[in-house]
Amino acid sequence: MKRSEFEKELAGKFSLQPPQSEQIIDTIINHMTDVLQGGGRIEIRGFGSFFTKSYKPYSGRNPRTGETVQVGTKKLPHFRPSKELKKKLNEGGKF
Repeated sequence: MKRSEFEKELAGKFSLQPPQSEQIIDTIINHMTDVLQGGGRIEIRGFGSFFTKSYKPYSGRNPRTGETVQVGTKKLPHFRPSKELKKKLNEGGKF
């Protein structure tokens, strides 16, 4: 599902105007981004948790040229689904 499709579905389900549903999604995404940037963790019961992992610098290789490049320290977001979400996906059904 694309973001625009999600916005339309949210607007239809809750009788919102499209700009309102867009603003709600923007607010949620911005807040989640702020929490993750601050090193926090987001846990949504029954769905899963979002967190960041830090990686040390390492030597990589450019696949096109074969040249060795240095990759700096970085943080990447990760998602861990809850047991309930895994169960629902495998057995079917809704929340």
